[in-house]
Amino acid sequence: MPTSAADLLLTDLSVYRNDGSGSWARELAIKDGRILAIGSSAGDLAELRGPATEVLSLPGRLALPGFQDAHIHSPFAGRNRLRVWLNDVIGREAYLAAIAEYASGNPDEPWIVGGGWAMESFPGGLPRKEDLDVIVPDRPVFLLNKDVHGAWVNSAALELAGITNQTPDPSDGRIERDPTTGEPTGMLHEGAAYTFNDQFVPLPAREEWEAAILNAQEHLHSLGITAWQDAWVTPGTHEAYRSLAADGRLTARVVGALWWDRHQGLEQIPQFLAQRENGVVGNYHATSIKIMTDGVLENYTGALLEPYCDGCGGHTDNHGLSYVERDLLAAAVTELDRLGFQVHMHAIGDRAVRNALDAVGAARQANGMTDHRHHIAHVQIVHPDDIGRFAEVGAIANCQPLWAQSDAQMDELTVPFLGADRVELQYPFASMMRSGARLAGGSDWSVTSANPLEEIDVMVNRRNPAEPDSPAFLPDERVALADAVAAFTSGTAYVNHDDANSGSLSAGMRADLAVLDRNIFAASEGTTADASVELTVASGQVVYRR
Repeated sequence: MPTSAADLLLTDLSVYRNDGSGSWARELAIKDGRILAIGSSAGDLAELRGPATEVLSLPGRLALPGFQDAHIHSPFAGRNRLRVWLNDVIGREAYLAAIAEYASGNPDEPWIVGGGWAMESFPGGLPRKEDLDVIVPDRPVFLLNKDVHGAWVNSAALELAGITNQTPDPSDGRIERDPTTGEPTGMLHEGAAYTFNDQFVPLPAREEWEAAILNAQEHLHSLGITAWQDAWVTPGTHEAYRSLAADGRLTARVVGALWWDRHQGLEQIPQFLAQRENGVVGNYHATSIKIMTDGVLENYTGALLEPYCDGCGGHTDNHGLSYVERDLLAAAVTELDRLGFQVHMHAIGDRAVRNALDAVGAARQANGMTDHRHHIAHVQIVHPDDIGRFAEVGAIANCQPLWAQSDAQMDELTVPFLGADRVELQYPFASMMRSGARLAGGSDWSVTSANPLEEIDVMVNRRNPAEPDSPAFLPDERVALADAVAAFTSGTAYVNHDDANSGSLSAGMRADLAVLDRNIFAASEGTTADASVELTVASGQVVYRR
């Protein structure tokens, strides 16, 4: 037993160690940012209490490893929270009221930017410019939707960009047009939205990105999150992370996934090498590359093996889009693997998932079984033939479980365009686990809530936590609570090459942990999502206290 006094001592609580042994404890001591000791019974660590030790008696509470998010967009979420944040309101009228309030309160802002609106709030998932023109007629408006695959813009924005009925669609997106007049309606899909953003929306200064990341970090710490992988790191957010890490303001551990420009090829890799060279600073590690291989199903850009249905029982000729073609993707993953990068791939449709698995397989064949821990995010539709290939090639399934439930978007904008057979293939978490795949958990915040307790609840029950008596969505794909918790702790720690230091609670590990108001493993009533975080500790420091 160590004899030096602890900095922080937690007593009278349940400690879920998540170390694979199934063991529990009652006390936990922290010193110098590490777990000094764990006591299996009350009073075991009494000798570690010194005159400067902060002692917290927490009866009825549960301590578990700090949550980690494997796929998140914290700078963009934080920036929207500081500008136009629509995620917490619902419906067209509420959106317009929030936008109008921000515009009137910020008359000197040359642009109105933000996002978080839901497609299901508009007929066919398509808002129109005229609504924005009424409340903001004099300034451009650019508002990304919740899934960040489309943007709602007003007439001033379209005019500034020179977008008319004569403007061709980009190869990787679509300008929504009125079926009668051909005029742009104010909805930009995929590459049309991204190109607009890159060319016309003013870039934030580094200080604004820093403020955005700090805003996001405060929110994430309040949810028990102590580490994450940022799935879209731009040169601007890269510099902001470096600055925050250098002076200690970045209290979470962050792996940055540098953004692959899908309009370029292998010639962009040298810039990633340069960013990695200066991108390991304190808690920040720019060691991953993010490649978006396809779009999403709701706007028919997710890449499918068989074409989309037309919503009425027939089929179209649309198979979706591959933003990085199969051969280039394989070459890119192979070269990045050779250079020591981890690759983080977005893949929604079954064709995209297959292409991503093929790319990891090509890298393994060329370079051998490296330990770069490539992962495939979203995995919404996985063909049965590909379930076992995750374990075969060593690719990790990066899961966003909050999407695996029946809701308006699923029922109205997804299911009618997939057909009955493919609906049954969505989010096969349990099937992948049974095949030997390793799962990591991520939220894709701000696309959906960053609360890991809500995500764990859906992973276990496959239904909306607010409707516990509703039918489960594909119930055979439910996973056990312990496995869901592991996905958001040790699973993501593994993805982030940090499993030797975090993801479980034992002496010597970094002191990253969350304390909940109840023991979710023993609760007889309510849901996991009903629990809340009372205390978050990152590297031994209390970063959130309710």
